[in-house]
Amino acid sequence: MAKDKPSRLSRLVRLGSMTAKVTGSYARERMQTSITGKNVRSRARMHIENASELVDQMSKMKGAAMKLGQSLAMAAQNLDLPPEVAAKLAKLHNEAEPVPFEQIREDIEASLELPLSKAFAAFDETPLGTASLAQAHVARLHDGTEVVVKVLHRGIEDSVHTDLMALKAILVSSRMVRRDKTELDDAFDEVKERLQEELDYLQEAANIHTFSKLFKDDPRVRIPKVYGSHSTDRVLTMDRLPGVGVEEFARTASDEAKQIAGNTLADLYYTMAFRHRTLHADPHPGNYLFEPDGRVGILDFGCVKRFDEFWMAGYCRTALAAVDQDRNEALKWCREMGAWVGHDPRAGQALWAFCEELARHLREGPITLGGPDDHIVEDLKPVGKALLKYPEIRVPRNVIFLHRSLGGLYAIAKRMQPTIDAGALFREHAEYAVAKAEGRI
Repeated sequence: MAKDKPSRLSRLVRLGSMTAKVTGSYARERMQTSITGKNVRSRARMHIENASELVDQMSKMKGAAMKLGQSLAMAAQNLDLPPEVAAKLAKLHNEAEPVPFEQIREDIEASLELPLSKAFAAFDETPLGTASLAQAHVARLHDGTEVVVKVLHRGIEDSVHTDLMALKAILVSSRMVRRDKTELDDAFDEVKERLQEELDYLQEAANIHTFSKLFKDDPRVRIPKVYGSHSTDRVLTMDRLPGVGVEEFARTASDEAKQIAGNTLADLYYTMAFRHRTLHADPHPGNYLFEPDGRVGILDFGCVKRFDEFWMAGYCRTALAAVDQDRNEALKWCREMGAWVGHDPRAGQALWAFCEELARHLREGPITLGGPDDHIVEDLKPVGKALLKYPEIRVPRNVIFLHRSLGGLYAIAKRMQPTIDAGALFREHAEYAVAKAEGRI
């Protein structure tokens, strides 16, 4: 363990240096503005420079820093940032630098308590992929089964608290996120809980078992099998699912297969969230594979969000009221969920404008996602940004990963340009959620 300590110290120094540099730039700007009465540098320019600093440092640091940076990149369109900043942050979607194979071998053998050659008949030294939390390799069991072996990065569990606190300090001091401290604390606590779950492969194996049961009778979805004999809390061995990534599938699949896959993704979201209340909450494109007939394979079950049935019913009642254009009912349920905690009528109108814009797209019938008539993201941006003016409008903790998954699956599905009646899907599943909570099912 001694050889890990210098890397931890180096990580603390790097995070501390990055935090000091970014926060210092904003402090100097505020001081100069107060003295001279002028903006010496535009805040937009500082955002760009500091986003570059964040990207440069996070891309070198596996762990929570990079993972949270990726989440920030996904949310950048909802923050009051210039497009150049989002472009900088988007670079964090690239893979991390690979871990040397000898270290991977050491970690697997220590965790499985077996030499690699005894555990596997063959093991590809070249990684299938390296992400912020783990590295994956293709291997073959002694019975000939081809598997994927995921190995947690060494010492990564020690980075979560430090990384989150450093990034929180940067966001608060830079005022990139102008939100109430309680709301920000809740958001970071939610992210921290999901991250800590992702660092336990026994928990992920349990999640896979849950999804296998939930979707065992659904021929549209493929869930990998876990090999318990080759899995521990730090090593996870699973079936290698067939299929290709979304970009290749969108380029080569038939229109019929793309329609099937797109419709499956849309229905899958509502089924997971509203019916099973167990949501695969890491909608990275690399976590989905597509077969020639449109069948969808799901990977990486470390980040799973579970919902209380009564909370989910309240969320569905809010959305159903908005679709039915019942302003008072929608805002009543917004209060119940904690999305509106004040009494400023302007805040209420801003919140209703957001609900109404989202509901309008659920009323318009079938639409081709990613097609010329799909303006949902562009239409939501101005009403979404208007919410930032009112601290009494808050994002409930449960909504963070719910909407992250919705946005991620929408981004994947629109690459296929399927024609989807999202409103009909939503109503069917939302009404089920309400009926279940009321004991009518």
